[in-house]
Amino acid sequence: MESQSPQRQKRSQRDYSLAFKLQVVAEVEKGELTYKQAQKKYGIQGRSTVLVWMRKHSILDWKELPSMSQKNTPEQRIKELESLLSKEKEKVHVLNVAI
Repeated sequence: MESQSPQRQKRSQRDYSLAFKLQVVAEVEKGELTYKQAQKKYGIQGRSTVLVWMRKHSILDWKELPSMSQKNTPEQRIKELESLLSKEKEKVHVLNVAI
């Protein structure tokens, strides 16, 4: 016996209504879903489709994407801050020598 999986119908941007796009954007803005989760939940095939909707229809500024799914661990944040501190110490040293 052959198991037949349901075929996915390919959709284009024009297949999504404005109301649907706004609903997805609102869910992502509220933090209920990440854009990747929204893609999976609603079967949106394009990898950047939801991001394009966010840029067009969002009340938030999505020009620079927030890193929702990538939160630094405390150890990573400490390393980041230590690196910044050492760079600033170098700048202070150079300025003190110049004076």
